[in-house]
Amino acid sequence: MKFIDLFSGAGGFSRGFVEEGFNPLLAIELEEDAAFSYALNFNGTILEKINNEFKIRELKGYVSIYPFKHPFDEESIKWLKFLKTYREDLNPIVINGDIREIHSIDIEKLIKKKVDVVIGGPPCEGYTGANPKREKNPFNRLYKDETGRLVLEYIRIVGDLQPKIFVMENVPGIKDVKGELIKEFRDIGYESIYFNELNAEDYGNPSVRRRVFISNIEINPEKTKKTTVIEAIGDLMYKGRDIPNHEYMALPKRYRNKVHKLGWGDAFLYFKGANRRLGNYIRLHPFKLAETVMGKRFFIHPYEDRLLTPREQARLMSYPDYHLFAGGLRSSLNQIGESVPPCVSRAIAKVVKENL
Repeated sequence: MKFIDLFSGAGGFSRGFVEEGFNPLLAIELEEDAAFSYALNFNGTILEKINNEFKIRELKGYVSIYPFKHPFDEESIKWLKFLKTYREDLNPIVINGDIREIHSIDIEKLIKKKVDVVIGGPPCEGYTGANPKREKNPFNRLYKDETGRLVLEYIRIVGDLQPKIFVMENVPGIKDVKGELIKEFRDIGYESIYFNELNAEDYGNPSVRRRVFISNIEINPEKTKKTTVIEAIGDLMYKGRDIPNHEYMALPKRYRNKVHKLGWGDAFLYFKGANRRLGNYIRLHPFKLAETVMGKRFFIHPYEDRLLTPREQARLMSYPDYHLFAGGLRSSLNQIGESVPPCVSRAIAKVVKENL
């Protein structure tokens, strides 16, 4: 069962498929830190396209106190094994570049195998109600907006590779162009298109997250028990910073007094979306679900006057502790907030497996 991941990010969507026995052949990701994270987690080889040739990208970085190099040297592999991240059985190609510059012929030459499944989550900025600058005309979100048009790049590659199954993740707002998307997918040979709307909390995610998974199969996984904030992160209060990505983030001095006065569920900053106000710097309620995790959204610990660490935020998105995030604190938070929760990905992967 072989798959590729377009707009892969740090690998949240891939994580669930890998846990269900799928083999990742290739991922495409523009952001350097996220591409590095993907390679760390799935033993990938990072390539970049220079003058129409693919060359290995040399990178250095840290995850907490642990140093890594790419291509992976003996010390890097030692630390990956120590953190229980190393996967000797996997070796996907990770293209760190702009998908608009990647031809499907490039992909076929690199992987040399038939792809069973294509997954991916094109950026949602063009469609989300959290974006006050999104195009007012839904048609323009898909065909005019530069970010929104990236959905068409996903469809282009699916059309060229003709996988048995594809699954594309985005925000519910993308249904505003449902008719156009059905036409686009039918034009590349897929007649039955399903807009599967899933709530991540129904599959064990400790934070609220409603997303649409557009596919050529119906996806309706069996629901599981909900998980509260304290069930997800409570034990991390008593663990040291040797846990990867568990570095404390300093609160801006001007916010400290406000944070101390926050009650559970309260926020002291708000940002304006296209059709609603969204809270930021939210004191989490320990016995409830967290609000939706986003790349630029910060949470305050339920019992301590501090921001969550990236590892705690990753727990709110159901990531296992052996899933690593390269780059600085803000980069790690962005990677986490812009991903598919692995618990949702795994539930989807089970359905995909049954349909192959």
